[in-house]
Amino acid sequence: MSYKSFSAIIGYPSILSLLFLLSSCHTTPSQNISIPAVHEVGAHMMPQEIAPITGAPFDMPVFQKKIFPDVVIDISQRGAVQGELITPLINNLIQELSANGGGTVFIPSGKWTSGRIILKSNINLHLSEDAEITFSGNVEDYLPALFTRHEGIEIMGPGGFIYANGEENIAITGKGTLWGPPMDAQIRHHSVFGTVIENIVDYRTPVEERVYDGIEGRRVYLPKSIAPINCRGVLIEGITLNRSVFWNICPIYCEDVIIRGITVNSVEVASGDGIDIESCKNVLIEYCTLNNGDDCFTIKAGRTEDGLRVGKPSENIVVRYSLAQNGHGAITCGSETAGGIKNLYAHDCVFHKTDRGIRFKTRRNRGGGVDGVWCERIRMIDVKEAFTWDLLGSTRYVGDLALRYPPREITPLTPVIKNIHAKQLLVESSRQFIRANCIPEIPLSDVTIEDSEIHCERYITALNDVNGFTLRNLRVTTKDSTITKEDAHNLLFENVVFLPNRK
Repeated sequence: MSYKSFSAIIGYPSILSLLFLLSSCHTTPSQNISIPAVHEVGAHMMPQEIAPITGAPFDMPVFQKKIFPDVVIDISQRGAVQGELITPLINNLIQELSANGGGTVFIPSGKWTSGRIILKSNINLHLSEDAEITFSGNVEDYLPALFTRHEGIEIMGPGGFIYANGEENIAITGKGTLWGPPMDAQIRHHSVFGTVIENIVDYRTPVEERVYDGIEGRRVYLPKSIAPINCRGVLIEGITLNRSVFWNICPIYCEDVIIRGITVNSVEVASGDGIDIESCKNVLIEYCTLNNGDDCFTIKAGRTEDGLRVGKPSENIVVRYSLAQNGHGAITCGSETAGGIKNLYAHDCVFHKTDRGIRFKTRRNRGGGVDGVWCERIRMIDVKEAFTWDLLGSTRYVGDLALRYPPREITPLTPVIKNIHAKQLLVESSRQFIRANCIPEIPLSDVTIEDSEIHCERYITALNDVNGFTLRNLRVTTKDSTITKEDAHNLLFENVVFLPNRK
């Protein structure tokens, strides 16, 4: 049955709901599919080897672990002292070893303190299981300002606790822990802007003049925990990251990236994203456990005019066998979308108590968009919203652009979201299944959700400005099957069976 348009609000038990019930009594295919449980995914389940990627609807390379020369330097044997800054020593050792062909810089058991660490080609920074590095809370320990990207706009700033630019074959491995500075540290109180970055950094200003380093009266954009830029061959494996000041792992303009078996704990950090992939190509994320104060697995590609100028997409990304907990969005595309996000495949993951399961967010002035997302065999437990599309944002940050009407002129800054497909989902519990607030000038299009079992308190609280939205082979247990929509066209509901939730 295809309903091209119907009344704005349909309640249970409506005629439409009864038609759904009568359309078929078949069970959904997801009931015969193995969908992982919480204890079957995440960092503690990481195998030694990387399995081949299968099932991706786009070409992916064969990922293999990096090989480093058999040379190991233990920082404690070169003069590192616990309780003192190891920054000059460790950076000199990295430089020396890289210049001689590479190898491993070894961080032994102990509590170490550092400023910014700069990786070089063919270096593996390896943390032993009981090794802890706490990064400094002083702005001066992240000078001079280096080329980086902050929230999708290029600047000169701290970069990251661990940083690299233009290097090849770099790694951060082991079972040790990286700690951000204490919550009352100086650096955390240096960055108070109160508005979005595009309102502060003029895209017409040359990048080398966009200095935000926190000295001489200048403000600072906070460092990420790990932030390689322009690198090829990046491995981040096994480590734990706690108490970041900003995003945790954020490769930028990188290619051939493997992130596996990492654990992130940053629930107390307002912008404590777990993993942000920013304008990267060929990325594998697997067996990770994320507990965040913001989004968990996040794909970004630059924002506004500066993102269009750079023009680099995030593409060919696989997320598998991972666990998202306590975040705003388990898998999030955006809100930086200027360069385009395409070819994302997520499978065999569990989202537990995140605000949203699969989240798309952008704004009228962000540009680019999303084209090509596939999700399957996902379990969601106690999420607020299983699927969210938010293309309008808040008037606090984008002013009248956050209002649906009137439709705006279509420009290169108009985002386009399309080609989204999900199947074999088990939403064990959610407050609502779908909320989609899109834009009238280019509606959300080509969305399919099928072969799934859904348990929700509310069904569809908004389906606004969409054209081409299919729900197929679903069993929906809900208290409220109301569908609220505006300007939604070409809707296909096929074998959608409602079961009332009487709890």
